[in-house]
Amino acid sequence: MTDLIFEVHEGVATITLNRPEARNAFSMQMIDLWIKALEEVRDNDEIRVLILTGNGRAFCAGGDIKAMKNGLGFLDLTGHEDKDLATSGLARKNSLWKYVQRIPLLMEEIDKPTIAAINGDAIGAGFDMSLQCDLRIASTQARFSEGYVNAGIVPGDGGGYYLPRLIGLDKALELLWTGRMIDSEEAGKLGLITKQVPHDVLMEEAYKLANQLARGPQTAIRLIKRTVYQGLKTDLRTSLDMVSSFMGIVTEHPDYQEGLDSIVEKRKPEFK
Repeated sequence: MTDLIFEVHEGVATITLNRPEARNAFSMQMIDLWIKALEEVRDNDEIRVLILTGNGRAFCAGGDIKAMKNGLGFLDLTGHEDKDLATSGLARKNSLWKYVQRIPLLMEEIDKPTIAAINGDAIGAGFDMSLQCDLRIASTQARFSEGYVNAGIVPGDGGGYYLPRLIGLDKALELLWTGRMIDSEEAGKLGLITKQVPHDVLMEEAYKLANQLARGPQTAIRLIKRTVYQGLKTDLRTSLDMVSSFMGIVTEHPDYQEGLDSIVEKRKPEFK
C-alpha cells in the first residue's frame, strides 16, 4: 500500500496521506511522493485546485517519533548506513532541507488555491502542513498542537513562520512554547481555520469549495493569490504597481468579457 495517494478529477487534485496505522506520520515514501505530487500540481495547468487530507483518524502526526527515539534522525532520510553519520547535526539539517522542507517551498510556488481538509489530529509538522495551505476546513474531530517543545526540539517545518502571520506573535508563542492541544472550536476562535464542519461532511464541503474555485476564472484567481501573498512582503506603492500590471493582463483574457456579459445577462458565467 502506498503511503500517499494522489488523484486528479475534473481539475481538482487530492493528496491523501495514507499511513493511518501510524497516524499519517511521515515516511520516506510519503515525502518522496508528496514532493512529486506538488511538482505536478504546480506545473500541470489542467490542475486548478489542490486538497490535502489524511486517511483514518488523524490528519498528520508529523515526524516519526519512533525513528527519532531510535536515533535515526527525524525521518531516517539521510540514507547512511553509518549510524553516527546519519545522526550528526549536519546530516539532520540536510535531511530536513532536502526532503520535508521541500514541501513548504513547493507550496509557495503554487499559485493555485490549496485547501487543507483536516480530518483529525494535526500535530507538529502535520499542523504546519495545514498552515501552508491557503484555506483550512476542519472537522469537528480535528485537534491541533505544535508539539515540538514536548520533544525538546524547534518547529522545523514552518510553524514559526506561519503561526504569527495567522494569529499574532503572542498567541503563536503560547502555542509553540506550551505545545498544548486545542480543538477545532478554539482553532476557529484563534483564526487558525477557515471553517469548521461536521466530521461526516468534511470532504463534501472541501470538494464543494474546490469545485467552485475550479470553475472560476483561473488567471484572475491565481493572480489574486499572488497579489495577497506578495502584498505581505511589499509596501503599498509596490503592491499597487504590481496589481495594475495584473489588471492589464486579466482584462485581455476572454474570462473578463465573459464575466461582464454574465453580470449584464444575469446568468452564471462560463469561464474557460
